[in-house]
Amino acid sequence: AGNWERLFAGAEGFFFGFSLILAIGAQNAYVLRQGLLNRHVFWVCMICAVSDALLIAAGVLGVGTFVASSPDAVRIVAAGGAVFLLVYGCLRLKSAARPRAMTAANDSVGESLKAAALYTLALTWLNPHVYLDTVLLLGGVSARFAGWSRAFFGFGAVLASFVFFFSLGYGARKLAPVFARPGAWRALDLLVAGVMFAIAARLAAAAIRGDI
Repeated sequence: AGNWERLFAGAEGFFFGFSLILAIGAQNAYVLRQGLLNRHVFWVCMICAVSDALLIAAGVLGVGTFVASSPDAVRIVAAGGAVFLLVYGCLRLKSAARPRAMTAANDSVGESLKAAALYTLALTWLNPHVYLDTVLLLGGVSARFAGWSRAFFGFGAVLASFVFFFSLGYGARKLAPVFARPGAWRALDLLVAGVMFAIAARLAAAAIRGDI
């Protein structure tokens, strides 16, 4: 049972983390652009993924540990996370109703490795939304798991970041024609919304039962 619980926690962390970073944003557009230009792809992807890993670790070890020390705090975080994910899922449904294609950024930043690295760091660490997703939300939800299960949840979320960014960077040239079509984003938004609603339902049920 223990091994299955850890695997389940890891899978939930992976899909939860993957869903949070799928939204179209400046960081993802920049990674896509660098991939299309074949410019500093490895380092741009590595900076994004390692930054996420550090923030996720801070959330799981810091916020997650703090929240886990109080059953009431865990219940509140679970309920708050469920509401957040419901809203997020509804926004994805709204986006699916009016999908827009993802294109590479048109700026000229990133000609050198140093400029690309600094720009990538700025897009990551100066974005308030990343702290909400990784530190607070992922960290808070991780409190539902104890011991190694929580570690597997965090590892799953970290793995999702590495898989996403490197797939986007190195697969940009193949992915670009696909995601240049609004229909592809509609399907992706619907998938993300489904994952969000499923996790929100689990959080809400656990908060109501009080068995988290």
